[in-house]
Amino acid sequence: QVQLVESGGGLVRPGGSLRLSCAFSGFTSGSYAIGWFRQAPGKEREGVSCISGTDGTTYYVESVKGRFTISRDPAKNTVYLQMNSLKPEDTAVYYCSAARGYFVGQYEMDSVCYARSQDYWGQGAQVTVSS
Repeated sequence: QVQLVESGGGLVRPGGSLRLSCAFSGFTSGSYAIGWFRQAPGKEREGVSCISGTDGTTYYVESVKGRFTISRDPAKNTVYLQMNSLKPEDTAVYYCSAARGYFVGQYEMDSVCYARSQDYWGQGAQVTVSS
């Protein structure tokens, strides 16, 4: 049974940092891409960052490049999203996700980091950026 469990959300002031963790089980990490998505009230779910379990290639949406970093620890079956220089517009529920497949290279990662391509979802973690 596949499970994805997020942790690390919370309230932070603009310019601050948070680290989200996604602990996963029920599948071999090499055969999935793990992603972070976010959804703000009234908006569609957006792919923030994804990482290939096959070769470690990453994808970032333009609005978070240079501020967010995705990483993985295969030994702990965990993927992290380090979020720095947070802005009020980063406020959303952040979801961890998994897409089945062996994804290699930037083109494949750019193509998979969409909500419709994900097979499993975590329960979500609220991130609020406010002074």
